[in-house]
Amino acid sequence: MSAIMNKSATKATTFRASKAAVPAVRAPKAAKMMVWQPNNNKYFETFSFLPPLTDDQIAKQVDYMIANTFTPCLEFANKTQAYVCSDNANRLTNGASSSYYDNRYWTMWKLPMFGCRDGMQVLKEIVACSKAFPEAYIRLVAFDAARQVQVMGFLVQRPKNSTDFRAPSERSV
Repeated sequence: MSAIMNKSATKATTFRASKAAVPAVRAPKAAKMMVWQPNNNKYFETFSFLPPLTDDQIAKQVDYMIANTFTPCLEFANKTQAYVCSDNANRLTNGASSSYYDNRYWTMWKLPMFGCRDGMQVLKEIVACSKAFPEAYIRLVAFDAARQVQVMGFLVQRPKNSTDFRAPSERSV
């Protein structure tokens, strides 16, 4: 029993020594903490809290998709169907919102881009979809064939007269 006690005491001493080596993290100042502005502050999947992505930023995301053998796909929806609400989705009553699909589907632009090896193909399709549906939300999603799931999704276009986006500096009170 004393051997076990000595062994655990050694571990505890080692743990304390390594714990002391970890630098302390300073807590943020209260002035830097933010309170979410709930009014007119809707968001979508990844990156939607940022300003709209540039073509170069979208191209880098497409390159990431292709490098990971994901299949890119474009989807679009008009304003009334883009957000989850009780009118356009079978809702669970748990208060979930965007990024929680709950039987909410957007219309697919053509077929998924199986075998896509060039990001420019995707960017050309984004331009074509934008011209065909200038007042629609357009998102780029990626599917992983091995796991059979969607692994990425982000907006590439909001309607020009959309009022649902707030700059990051306006998102808190």
